Amino acid sequence: MPHAPASLVELLARHVPQDDKEREDLARMRHFATSLGEPFSRAQPGAHFTGSAVVVDASGQRVAMLHHAKLKRWLQPGGHAEGVDGGDMEATALREAREETGCRVHPHPTAPRPLDVDVHTIPARKDEPEHHHLDVRYLVVAEDPDALAHDPAESFGIQWLGWDEALARADEAPLRRMLLKARGVLQKGA
Repeated sequence: MPHAPASLVELLARHVPQDDKEREDLARMRHFATSLGEPFSRAQPGAHFTGSAVVVDASGQRVAMLHHAKLKRWLQPGGHAEGVDGGDMEATALREAREETGCRVHPHPTAPRPLDVDVHTIPARKDEPEHHHLDVRYLVVAEDPDALAHDPAESFGIQWLGWDEALARADEAPLRRMLLKARGVLQKGA
């Protein structure tokens, strides 16, 4: 029977969801973690795990959001797991945050790990059928926020935004929930 690394199963087992949507998504992710033959592979039909990050500056006053080229929405940096990540979702989130922001990043020291989980549908495209991203999300800090730059292959642009502006651009409830969780962690530490 296929199975995910014990670390993924343990990670999902200890996560505490905040609302009904996250609770349902977490249950689906726990099921997928033990039923998918290749949970981290883009070639896995139907669903695969991804990692993303709320990237903040050291002051915690600004959050980096990118205008995603394929989805044409403002989102947090993130993407597909790769072999180099070794099945470690935090490694995926950190690598994606570095690649998509141009900044050196590290996990926020007091944030839950993960911060949030979400299952979302990726629409079908010419080369890819509709499928689900099983997204494991972290709060990370940019060490060099002036290095912020975007990859034109991934996004139309990236910006540092204040929290109110980031929340205004968040066009779905799970994205708003994740941003509000991140802001809450930062306010506790202030």
